[in-house]
Amino acid sequence: MIESLRIGYRSDTMDAFDYHSHPEQYEIYLFHSGSCRYIIHNQILDLEPGDILLMDGSTLHKPNINRDREYIRSVIHFSPQWIEGVLKELGIANVLDLFKDLQHCLIRTDDEKEKEYIDALIYQLVERKKAKVDAMWEAELKVLLTQLLVRIHQLCESNAIKVPYEKTEKFHHSQRIAIFIRENYNEKITLDYLSENLNLSKSYISHIFKEMTGYTVMEYVMTCRLIQVKYLLEMEPDKALKDVSNECGFESVSHFSRYFKEKVGVTPKEYRNRRLNFYAIEKSTLR
Repeated sequence: MIESLRIGYRSDTMDAFDYHSHPEQYEIYLFHSGSCRYIIHNQILDLEPGDILLMDGSTLHKPNINRDREYIRSVIHFSPQWIEGVLKELGIANVLDLFKDLQHCLIRTDDEKEKEYIDALIYQLVERKKAKVDAMWEAELKVLLTQLLVRIHQLCESNAIKVPYEKTEKFHHSQRIAIFIRENYNEKITLDYLSENLNLSKSYISHIFKEMTGYTVMEYVMTCRLIQVKYLLEMEPDKALKDVSNECGFESVSHFSRYFKEKVGVTPKEYRNRRLNFYAIEKSTLR
């Protein structure tokens, strides 16, 4: 059974961070400090302290962090079904629209009081969740989460960077295609392969995916591979280029190197060295 509410407050763990999703839960992510480049779908977001990410759970996402620096964040996962009854009674069910309609959005504000208020609400949620369960326990958790959702909704009205998606049949099919590609980019993906696994015609896959995402299927496959390549080059500096190439689905190291240089402008080795030098300089300035 999936827990209705899970909270991690100011976590600093450095576990392995892979693409993941949680379709039955929405996520509120608050970045406190450190260095983090967040990858959602095919977007890369360089986060700043105080940034809030809202995600509907179905979108694959992962952080790309600098392990030489701290990585402090708070994360709330909650079931929309668990809270929506209260929201409907209060006439504010629309606060969940940010998750339903946008898939994900970034909220950035310079208002320090707002940041402190949201941080305090998350802390109260954590403390109440850890407390002894009594008759008022669940009600208090729902009240606190409702306060948090309302405040975030108000912030988002003026400060959110929004990425809208129209949830039509076309959207759902393109999402299925995108998710399948992101989960299988290291395979030899062809239209025949997609058609067989998704039970959609090749022509329909080509047409609908291009219309809804702006990518051809192969452009998206290669984008997913390139994102993972960059991640491995930065986060696993000792991994051989041959292994990076194989893990990301390239036919050969030579093909991998040519494609990378064509898209990034430098060879994989040069890219890795530049990123390592960047982090080394950044680390030295913090001493």
